Amino acid sequence: MIEPVPDAPLMLSVSGLRGLVGKSFTGPVAGRYAAVFGQWLVSQLNKNRNLQGQTRLHLVIGRDSRPSGAMIESAVATALTRIGCRVTLLGIVTTPGVSLMVQQLQADGGMVITASHNSIEWNGLKVLDRDGAAPTADQITQVTEQFEADNADYTVGAPVEMVDHNTDTHRVHVESILNQIDAEAIRRCHIKVVLDSVHGSGGTVTAMLCRQLGVELTHLYDTPTGSFPHPPEPTQQNLSGLCEAVCKHGADIGFAQDPDADRLAIVDETGRYIGEEYTLALSCLQVLERNPKLVGSNVLVTNLSTSRMIEDIAARLSSRSLGHVDVVRTPVGEANVAAAIRANHALIGGEGNGGVILPSVSQVRDSLVGIGLVLEMLAKRQQPISYLVNEIPKYAIVKDKVDLTTNPSDTIRLINELHQRMQGHYIQQKLDYQDGVRVDWPDRWIHARSSNTEPIFRIIAEAKNEPIAREMIIELRDVLGLAQV
Repeated sequence: MIEPVPDAPLMLSVSGLRGLVGKSFTGPVAGRYAAVFGQWLVSQLNKNRNLQGQTRLHLVIGRDSRPSGAMIESAVATALTRIGCRVTLLGIVTTPGVSLMVQQLQADGGMVITASHNSIEWNGLKVLDRDGAAPTADQITQVTEQFEADNADYTVGAPVEMVDHNTDTHRVHVESILNQIDAEAIRRCHIKVVLDSVHGSGGTVTAMLCRQLGVELTHLYDTPTGSFPHPPEPTQQNLSGLCEAVCKHGADIGFAQDPDADRLAIVDETGRYIGEEYTLALSCLQVLERNPKLVGSNVLVTNLSTSRMIEDIAARLSSRSLGHVDVVRTPVGEANVAAAIRANHALIGGEGNGGVILPSVSQVRDSLVGIGLVLEMLAKRQQPISYLVNEIPKYAIVKDKVDLTTNPSDTIRLINELHQRMQGHYIQQKLDYQDGVRVDWPDRWIHARSSNTEPIFRIIAEAKNEPIAREMIIELRDVLGLAQV
């Protein structure tokens, strides 16, 4: 069983595994998780095909730029080869790049060594199936249960040598994006871009894409050193430097990535932080508008904590008699969104954290997809990004959280109280229990749930203005008996 470390949580969730390096997250812990995933993957593949004659399972491994990544990569490769897997190491690449290479190499699965937007003290593992997609929540639960019951150290002893290297990821990634957008239209416009890659894994490949698109690029923090110059989550408070740089260089737009380049935030030409919520909204709008002959039912997928701008966009396109557009909502977590995209044959999907999933490229969030679609929109519409944003109905979204680091068991209490108290308190509103509880009114909503990636309880509200959204959070805190902050 996992031995708890004081003040060092190990987060096991639908998003994979994350922990504090050298404390809750060590080489042996990473190796054990990798080995358990490999063994689980073999059992899944055995259900679907006869593995007789196949010499070994093949997994693809990539990592973001965190300094701890090399140590974790070694532990993961050792563990996987010890259980008989063949391993291909991609080096420092993006999460969507690993997904693409699973498909490109026809591998049986993949792993990404990353803690996404978490600070440098953290690292983790994301796992991918043979389609390059995150396994479903039920499947990850099976892996988690096996991991918690396994005490073996798979990093001890010499592994069988079944490790090779591949350096094609960036090329494959760029080509996949170029195949999905009107690159020539973008080249003709000579768009000026400022990009903040936060010294993460996205800098090199995104610069390659920008060169192919004829973009005039000012690149901040481009080298993949892992020494984050500011907190790596692409939120407003962390991107003042990007906003200033957009104004200084007279750029048409600013983009910010997180360390594994699966999330994207946008700054407009005035230096105003537009944010992550608009990344998915603008991407969905562009995909729909460039397909003027929509036929039948077309689907957009997002999670319960994402802005209702998506519903507004769907309604706008439906009202133009271009075909009916539906929106499917899922629990928070990339795996949940990806599963719903596949099940509904959706055109596009993603999350309000700046994650866009274009299934014609891959099954994971991809900041390069977002960049490509937004640049295509600028080229096609020949209007400033601020104008395009203002066309979409505006909402205020407020995000609150309760820190559970010192008492993780409070999560169970809060979820139980959510289900018990909110049903009675909000009896006349629409309630969704897929993930915590979401309450919907005609003009606003609030969602309360436990985080998949951090020891916190999240409360998110959206309304026509910020005072209303904040008042909703205050009311919900009162319902749950939580102190106001």
